[in-house]
Amino acid sequence: MTMKAFLLLDTGDVFPGEWIGQPREAVGEIVFYTGMTGYQEVLTDPSYGGQIVTFTYPMIGNYGVHAGEDESPRPQAAGIVVGEYCPHPSPYGKAETLAEKLDRHGIPGISGIDTRAVTTIVREKGLVRGRLSCESRWPRHVEWPDSLSLEWVQKASVTQPETYGKNDGRPHIVLIDYGRKQSIVEALLAHGCRVTAVPFNWSNEQILALRPDGLLLSNGPGDPQALSPYAQRLRPLLEQLPTLGICLGQQVVALAFGASTERMPYGHRGSNHPVKSVSTDKVWITSQNHGYVVVKESLDPDEWELTYVNVNDDSVEGFRHKRYPIQCVQFHPEARPGPAEAEVIFQQFVRKVNRQRKETTYA
Repeated sequence: MTMKAFLLLDTGDVFPGEWIGQPREAVGEIVFYTGMTGYQEVLTDPSYGGQIVTFTYPMIGNYGVHAGEDESPRPQAAGIVVGEYCPHPSPYGKAETLAEKLDRHGIPGISGIDTRAVTTIVREKGLVRGRLSCESRWPRHVEWPDSLSLEWVQKASVTQPETYGKNDGRPHIVLIDYGRKQSIVEALLAHGCRVTAVPFNWSNEQILALRPDGLLLSNGPGDPQALSPYAQRLRPLLEQLPTLGICLGQQVVALAFGASTERMPYGHRGSNHPVKSVSTDKVWITSQNHGYVVVKESLDPDEWELTYVNVNDDSVEGFRHKRYPIQCVQFHPEARPGPAEAEVIFQQFVRKVNRQRKETTYA
């Protein structure tokens, strides 16, 4: 027996549908994801904290949910919206259904929605907030998630250091965890590194005490401006260590050096975004998930070299420092579930780390 559900938008639009699993209400910013696969990774990606994700691909749930493919210990999205939900997946191994996954973690989902219409509204209006509800009317008062709040990063970040890999002489990367995807850790391990994830609010002294060879600033949820105080104090550390910033990490690096960020009309979320190398004109198809971007004009041309731009809207997709070993990308080179064209970013980063290790002698 199906249960009636409603997607209510603050634009006044109402979409009737059916609950996926048990009915649970939720509010959040409405965003859309354009990838054909990867709903499990999206659901568990901390960057979606506080957001209701609309999947544009027509059928979701058809290959189930599998152990070992989550990007964090639990789902992070506030809720999901799909066109057609597949309750009986054809998995390639032992799996639970998407509905079982949602119910186990108390995350609401709704199916039977015209996701093309929802996506069109978001593209036209920009910031659209919504509610998954059993009722077709709004309550008298709705408390919306605040993207400028630190609560999203606080929820997603580790509270104590977590170390991965053997301490056997391999390069040690400290990952500042704003809400990292586990596949970033796995990519660094695959490139021969040891990784320690640390809380987002750790001091430079605490980080240096771990004797890092390199620094990685992770992806994460919320408005990067919420992290401005932490970004500004990071600059001396960034000037010392080979650094890679990914997604929110890129924006934090920009803020640390006095550049600015801004909200995009509706963001980039999916596995099919074209990015062009400024130096070679080569185009990669990349995985992305962000609603904010570094303002190109705010980057000091005497300090920064633009490395990648978005083919569709010419937004900043990457830059590197002209004097310090700092490189950043807005897209996701770890790119699970794909595509993996940008994996070379990790190779470049690890080469810089190893080069500086050879030149550095610790006291």
